[in-house]
Amino acid sequence: MNYRDQVFHQEGTSFPGKTYTEAVLEPAFNEAKTHLLEPMMAVNKAHLIMLREQEIISEEEAKTIARALRRLDLEELRCSTYTGQYEDLFFQVESRLLELAGDVAGNLHLARSRNDMGVTIYRLVLREKLLNTLKSALYLQEHLLQFAAEHVETVMIGYTHTQQAQPTTLAHYMMAVVDSLGRDIERLMHAYRTVNLSSMGAAAFTTSGFPISRERMRQLLAFDDLVENSYDAIGGADYLGETAAAVQLAAITLGRCVQDMLQWCTQEFAVLKVANPYVQISSIMPQKRNPVSFEHMRSLLSSAAGNAYTVLMMMHNTPFGDIVDTEDDMQPYAWRSLAVLEQMYRLMACVVATMDVNKELLMNRAKASYATVTELADTLVRTDGLSFRTAHHIVSRVVRVAVDQGLAADQISLELVNQAAEAMIGRPLKLTAEQLRLALDPVHFVALRSLPGGPSPAEMKRMIAARSEQLAERKEWRRTAQETCERAFAALDQVIEGWSEP
Repeated sequence: MNYRDQVFHQEGTSFPGKTYTEAVLEPAFNEAKTHLLEPMMAVNKAHLIMLREQEIISEEEAKTIARALRRLDLEELRCSTYTGQYEDLFFQVESRLLELAGDVAGNLHLARSRNDMGVTIYRLVLREKLLNTLKSALYLQEHLLQFAAEHVETVMIGYTHTQQAQPTTLAHYMMAVVDSLGRDIERLMHAYRTVNLSSMGAAAFTTSGFPISRERMRQLLAFDDLVENSYDAIGGADYLGETAAAVQLAAITLGRCVQDMLQWCTQEFAVLKVANPYVQISSIMPQKRNPVSFEHMRSLLSSAAGNAYTVLMMMHNTPFGDIVDTEDDMQPYAWRSLAVLEQMYRLMACVVATMDVNKELLMNRAKASYATVTELADTLVRTDGLSFRTAHHIVSRVVRVAVDQGLAADQISLELVNQAAEAMIGRPLKLTAEQLRLALDPVHFVALRSLPGGPSPAEMKRMIAARSEQLAERKEWRRTAQETCERAFAALDQVIEGWSEP
């Protein structure tokens, strides 16, 4: 037996080959029966309604097919295993409908193809998963806004280049996260709008000679518009790529914040204490309270970004044409990335809402820090008319001497500042002791930064109020989109049920 015959002996001589089944067809079937069955039935119902309305099939044919659709045992299909008798779930469903309705069920496939139907089903699945992810993203944003509102006066040190930089507030930091998350939400919303377009009626890629209504199919399935060019309808995959790119950016955004918070949980930082439901203990070290919820978020967000990146790479160099079969492999990675991101949004909301913040430590650390000395340089410009660069040199000298003497920032004296000034400009300053105290006060530093987007409590309260209004608008948009889809599917069922009655 030569090597070719050996492979046939192992794999079989007819479709499907054993390894092809194990590596491709069976996994795709299992994903399809879990995710695609309901939207496949929605497309079948909508197409049947449209065919009858366009008088392409008779009333009796429509009723016969409707009865078969209603009698189809979806639970049996969900529990079925891949046997190779049918190429995939689509052909298994079609075969079952032919058993239930006879040859007339074959007319359900008039003027449509696996191409336009498959892309439409994928779009229906993806839009639902996007809406679920958006719901959790908005839930997280709501909790972050509430957290920020509690910490508009929680003064802390802000860092640049991982070094102490300037005083800010915990609200200021968290509102930066809120706004980054907001842009991720906008990208996911835009991805939804790109996804929510109908490919039905494109058929293989040239439409059909039957007088179908692409517009009616769009309405029945609650799509916002058509993918007008029929070649684009089955060949364009950017709806999937846009979703993957949005998920990848969103996972990276949240992962960066998680990394900060995990560091803030260390004893050295001692800023955050994660609540008991989200920590685990050590098997050997009794003192440990491991903030594993943040650790898992960090790694799982990386997996979401990785799965999204896989989608983009699987699209790479795919010919611009029918990619329905390729999408069988791609789509599960998109689904998994969305599912993980959705879960991490919810988990992050719960952990942030329940963690404790050591406000006193943050304040004391800010007072002792040299992070305030930018304001001292600014103050010298105001009191003495110095250029900022000259003031900067004087303050730099003050800091060097204070560090050498082991002084904290709030221990710097007016005498020390004047000594530095005399060395640099040959005279003492007009600066008073009270002006020096205020310049080194982190609370004063924050209060002065009241420009748009600054950390002052008043500006933070304004921003929180504005973002809360924006959040309400986004929630309403998502709710409307969800209800529109649900009403459309309910209307399909109502029509099919009416036709199914004796």
